[in-house]
Formats: sequence, structure tokens, C-alpha cells
Amino acid sequence: MKIIVCVKVVLDPEAPASLFKVDSEAKKVIPPKGTPPVLNPFDENALEAALKIKDSKGAAITVLSMGKNIPKPVIRKSLATGADNLVLLDDAAFDELDSYTTACILATAIKKIGTYDLILCGREAADTDAGQAGLGIAEILGIPSISLASKIEASANGLRVERVVADGYEALEIPLPALITVSSEAGNLRTASITGIMAAQKKPLTTWNAAELGISQPQVKKTALHKLSQPVRETKCEMITGINPEEIAINLASRLKQDKKLPV
Repeated sequence: MKIIVCVKVVLDPEAPASLFKVDSEAKKVIPPKGTPPVLNPFDENALEAALKIKDSKGAAITVLSMGKNIPKPVIRKSLATGADNLVLLDDAAFDELDSYTTACILATAIKKIGTYDLILCGREAADTDAGQAGLGIAEILGIPSISLASKIEASANGLRVERVVADGYEALEIPLPALITVSSEAGNLRTASITGIMAAQKKPLTTWNAAELGISQPQVKKTALHKLSQPVRETKCEMITGINPEEIAINLASRLKQDKKLPV
């Protein structure tokens, strides 16, 4: 089976919120200093799902990533954990794209890669939380898709997929080729071995820019960002006093009634 896994490099979502700054004029997030980028955690779930298929049935896994100045040490983690090939779409034109344009460019790259049986994507990107690019790729390529998969297994007619729903899961079968977005219930990405890390440094990377994909300029965006700002949090603290606990309780109840927190 030939599997393509789409992976994005993002700002570390586990970094303290206090480190993040927003440039409201440029409508951009200022990367925290001293906090290195990471593989999108949801895409790591998709890669782990691919590796499980490789472990059970055998597969060739190609990781596809797009961006501007993609950090090689970060993206090579996918090779260290067991992926076979790594294709980077690296170009200044691939920066700050919306979901539609991202899906179009990734679909173009997938066509250039050639034959495939399965495309896996994370349920969403940790920096935008849009969750649209994966299913957009399937629509552009004209292949069936399933979202929020927690388990993927080979079946006689293609794949059997368990999909997360509000009250449990539903089991579906899907023919190949297909695209599946993977939920976090599929499991965390395995830890790379020392042997895997060393081997990953020697594997060649395939890098394509916009011109090599036949893209003169990114497709017209379907969305426009009008405002980007940090949430404003306001907190108020009022001390309720009294000469003893009983009086403090009475004063507190009276104050809550004034604020309509308790019935009069």
C-alpha cells in the first residue's frame, strides 16, 4: 500500500500563552523566542495511523509538508519514526495560505508524486484549528473521504474505519484510493529510536517550489483575515469582610443577591 501523510510544522501549542504575541497591524502571530516549532500534534496522529498499517500489512509511507523555510530537523522526525520518503513544498509563496489554497497546492503535489492508495491528514492544524484542508484535498482529487477516524484497518474491499461520533464511534468501509482525517484517539506518534534518528539524517529529501509544481502564484484565497488580536481578560476581586464567619457569610449572601447570583 502506498500512503501519503500530510504534515504541517507549527508553533508549539504547549508553549505558555504568555509567550505569544500578536501583531494586530500585520495580522500575524509573533513566534515566541526560545520556543522551537514542532510537528502538528494532530498530523502526528495521522502518521502513527500510517505506521500501524505499515506494521500490520506493509506500506510505503511518503510524508508531504508545505510551508516557508521548513525546519529540516523538525520535519525529519517523520523519517526517524518510520516514514520512507519526505517531500517538502518549500517556497515563500506557500506562507500564510488559507485552507482552500492549501488544499489546492497539496492536491497538485500529490498528483505529481503519482500513484497512491491512501492519504492521511490530521483532524486539524493546531495553529488554525480549521480542519478543512484534508477534506478539501479529497474533493479536488475526486476521491472518497472519512473524517475523524480513530482506527483504520485493511479489509477485503479497502479499509474498515472507526469514526468518532458524539456517543461513541461508527464503523465504515471505504474503497481505495481514499483520504482519511485522523483524530487524536488513533494514538500518539511513537518515539523514534536512536537507529531511526541516525538513518533519518542520511535519507534524501525531495523539495519542490511553486515553479516546479507548475504554480505561477497561489490560487485566489477564499477567505480574508480582517482582524487578529489577543483575548482581553478582565478580572475583579472583592473581599467580603466581617467580624466573624457568620457575618462574612451574611455579607457574602447579600452581595450575591445584589449581583443576582442568588434568589432574592
